[in-house]
Amino acid sequence: MGLLTFVALGGGAVVGVVGAPVVLGAIGFTSAGIAAGSYAASMMSAAAVANGGGVAAGSLVAVLQAAGAAGLSTAANLVVASAGAGVGGTALGLAALI
Repeated sequence: MGLLTFVALGGGAVVGVVGAPVVLGAIGFTSAGIAAGSYAASMMSAAAVANGGGVAAGSLVAVLQAAGAAGLSTAANLVVASAGAGVGGTALGLAALI
């Protein structure tokens, strides 16, 4: 592996960890709760309708809201960093083909 590969993998990991909270906030999962009129609010509404009026603990909406309110756990940061590194490596691979 060359230096460019390590830069792509590391850069992707950093962007994933730093970007995840930004994306969560942008779609409406904030530290103050789910933002009214946001994509998160429509997800919550659909989940509540599907579950008879409440959002189930452990559901995607509940997990994303917990991450938006409290931030990502160490384990979640590792998953996001791995995914970001994968995206960085894929982007480098595609760039090499061009």
